[in-house]
Amino acid sequence: MKTINAQIDSIDTYIAQFPDDVQARLQKLRTTILNLAPGATEAMSYQIPTFKLNGNLVHFAAFKKHIGFYPGAAGIAAFQDELAGYKSAKGSVQFPLDQALPLDLVKKIVKFRVIQNLAAPKKKS
Repeated sequence: MKTINAQIDSIDTYIAQFPDDVQARLQKLRTTILNLAPGATEAMSYQIPTFKLNGNLVHFAAFKKHIGFYPGAAGIAAFQDELAGYKSAKGSVQFPLDQALPLDLVKKIVKFRVIQNLAAPKKKS
């Protein structure tokens, strides 16, 4: 993989730095998120792709052996049984690059986060 540049300012630039197979996975993840959260805006936050909808919705990032998906603590807790086969932490999960992306599970988590964020009081811009 190419070296991550701290000056990356767009999701397109972020994705472009990875090998083609990883780029394809990241684009699929990005499209899946945008399809389920059409009002979300894209940003770079913590130097990784971020989707915002009344605050942070989800983040993702590519690593040498996995794609990290960051739906926050509530997003992980709500789906802990379905995430049991993956390495996870309080607000993140790792999807290994040698396995198919669990897009059906990602869809459930993103839908959950959209409902959660839209129900929350509006964040100040």
